Amino acid sequence: MRIVLSTFGSFGDVHPYMAIGLELKARGHQVVIATMELYREKIESVGLEIAPVRPRLSPPREQDEELINKILHPRKGPQYLLQQIIFPAVRDSYDDLLVAVSGADLLVTHPAAPAGPLVGRKTGMRWVSSVLAPISFFSAYDPPVPPQWAWFNKLRILGPTVVDLFHNLVKTFFHAKEVEKFRAELGLADYGNPIFDGQHSPTLVLALFSSVFAATQPDWPTQTRITGFPFYDGGLETPMPQQLLDFLDHGPPPIVFTLGSTAVWVAQDFYKQSIEASRRLKRRAVLLIGDERNTPPALPEDVIAVDYAPFQSLLPRACAVVHSGGIGSTAQALRAGVPTVIVPFAFDQPDNADHARRLGVSRTLARYKYTATTATRELGELLGDSRYAQRATEVGDKLRRENGAARAADLLEHAMGLSEDKEELAYAAGD
Repeated sequence: MRIVLSTFGSFGDVHPYMAIGLELKARGHQVVIATMELYREKIESVGLEIAPVRPRLSPPREQDEELINKILHPRKGPQYLLQQIIFPAVRDSYDDLLVAVSGADLLVTHPAAPAGPLVGRKTGMRWVSSVLAPISFFSAYDPPVPPQWAWFNKLRILGPTVVDLFHNLVKTFFHAKEVEKFRAELGLADYGNPIFDGQHSPTLVLALFSSVFAATQPDWPTQTRITGFPFYDGGLETPMPQQLLDFLDHGPPPIVFTLGSTAVWVAQDFYKQSIEASRRLKRRAVLLIGDERNTPPALPEDVIAVDYAPFQSLLPRACAVVHSGGIGSTAQALRAGVPTVIVPFAFDQPDNADHARRLGVSRTLARYKYTATTATRELGELLGDSRYAQRATEVGDKLRRENGAARAADLLEHAMGLSEDKEELAYAAGD
């Protein structure tokens, strides 16, 4: 079958679909990743096909730092990204995606690519939607922690009815006028806000995370199925640097400091403060700096800085990980069985941090509070309490027994009528 996987965003938004794509390709299907042109080399390097979909954005290293700061602003970032970048491009995105799905047997859509549901509904083709993180469901039973209102999660004590009233208020801040106008022009009925309920396929919604991380809630779409995290090993593109392997082999497990693939471009003093925190803790450290602009002027002997390393190879060798809370980094740290300090910037990161905290594997430190002193304190608490490491080991063991990419592929094949999914039949029977 020809299957189109539509996505938009950072590496954390692309990697899960690459993992699913590789699994589907191994089963004999033709897979197309419909996303921004800037990911062509990454996608084609592992043998997958790309269909370019607008908007056209430059690689982060070529973007204006001011733009990245606007996108990652803790309160205004989500609205800026939607209102200034995603929504205005919906017509172009629709046209590009319409070309990509020509002759396709299935379309899989991403929560931040609103052209996808429009194409799915207009063409009437087989269409499955997906979400990468629990926040996309905006559940009243598991209240999210939006970056603009971190206190929002505390409303859970008031119960789901009251929380839902606040949710409806929050949704009014995310108008999608361009999308709604275009929907009407296409002759499609109003199916809800494209960032909230309107993103979901009426047939099947894939929750591309582990039930260990977030359990099914009563107000999720009934057609939702949790797959587990679909892990993509970046080592397929870039192996572990030899100097990093040598460093890891000649000393105790270090603390790994990373800001993922987006926040790393606005790191400011993050790495400087991290070096000092590791010195105070008398711990070795690995800095994943992303780009030479973040290279510290001088490094102690027990600290190494590299642009990139595949998480699946590196993180299991760490004693702790400090990261920004993107769903990809969060999932990799959980599977590695390593306790974390999460320093969220924006979007789903505060909510992911809260889920990790509730699992007992992580502590959270706000980005604007991140200093050598606060990082030392939080890491000291994390490393000084054996319960964090013990719980992280337990969670890691569970996640390593899952195969999110394979489970997602099973469900997609079932949706295309190619298999009789035993788990799905058991679910329908209430077993």
